[in-house]
Amino acid sequence: MGILGSEESMRVELEELRLMLVACAGLQRRKDEEQFKGARVSSMGMDIDDADKLVCVTSGVSYLGLAIVNKLLVRGYSVRIIVENQEDINKLREMESSGEMMTGSNNLSAVMAKLTEIESLTEAFQGCRGVLHTSAFTDPAGLSGYTKSMAEIEVRACENVMRACARTPSVRKCVLTSSLLACVWRGKNQCDLSPVVNDDCWSDESFCTENKLWYSLGKLRAEKAAWRVAKETGLQLATICPALVTGPEFCPRNPTATIAYLKGAQEMYSNGTLATVDVSKLAAAEACVYDAMDKNAGGRYICFDDVVDRDRAEKLAREAGVPTNKICGNSDSEDVQARFRLSNEKLSSLMSRTLRCCYGEC
Repeated sequence: MGILGSEESMRVELEELRLMLVACAGLQRRKDEEQFKGARVSSMGMDIDDADKLVCVTSGVSYLGLAIVNKLLVRGYSVRIIVENQEDINKLREMESSGEMMTGSNNLSAVMAKLTEIESLTEAFQGCRGVLHTSAFTDPAGLSGYTKSMAEIEVRACENVMRACARTPSVRKCVLTSSLLACVWRGKNQCDLSPVVNDDCWSDESFCTENKLWYSLGKLRAEKAAWRVAKETGLQLATICPALVTGPEFCPRNPTATIAYLKGAQEMYSNGTLATVDVSKLAAAEACVYDAMDKNAGGRYICFDDVVDRDRAEKLAREAGVPTNKICGNSDSEDVQARFRLSNEKLSSLMSRTLRCCYGEC
């Protein structure tokens, strides 16, 4: 599922992307806030022949969004990122003031749009052949958590994105970032289920609600809403269900998702369903699936690197700044008898096939 780079190379990639965003922000900035909020950025000189390569990434300045944008640019796509609020604007301007501007990035543009407004999204998607919805939400209260109300907001926003995609004539396909948590939670009375958790598995909604697993519930309902809209409208859709997203400084840079994902970590650990995925590897998977949709790829794809064992639990706890027992409980046993086994065979097969094609073997 791609080549895992070092933390230093990842930092270099992200810094290069930030500099490109700086150029975008500098070139497209307006003199006051209202003008900026009403701006719609063009394709910055893109030829009509390149129209098929224009892709929109929602939450493009988020931790995952940055990585996805970088992968798409490397693959030769022109990328339009959505900035939704004042915080996103501030991020762009901080990038501008923090370093040298690069004006050669003609393949990157930004547009202001609200995930709560279908019309705003439809306008933002105009001209794009595809959309990658990262659903990267932060706690509006400024806390590193995820509430029931945030889950409801995420579901509505996801449905808006899907309907805007369906309404936009140029958009042909969409990739949604869901979560492995939408697959792994099973009720206590579901003993007859297969021990293998794969792309066909869905979490039990009642279990998530009863245990107040709001992040899991939000991802679950949002993905189900996306598939419902896709079926109604005929939109070509694929969903990625990643494990806990890690990488350089993942917790301080992505606190809401990290802390929320780890709620219930002890049970996932004992069940054998607590896993991680590097942000760069996830971004590569997203780009690969997006490309493969032109060859009838689709459906759901579980994405993870490693299932967390005791050693990895201790490392994860240090990186997340939480006690080790928050991850794996108080058991000192290294041989946890897992109830389930995660399978990412579908995605691994797709990416292996893509890699072989790159070398002319298909």
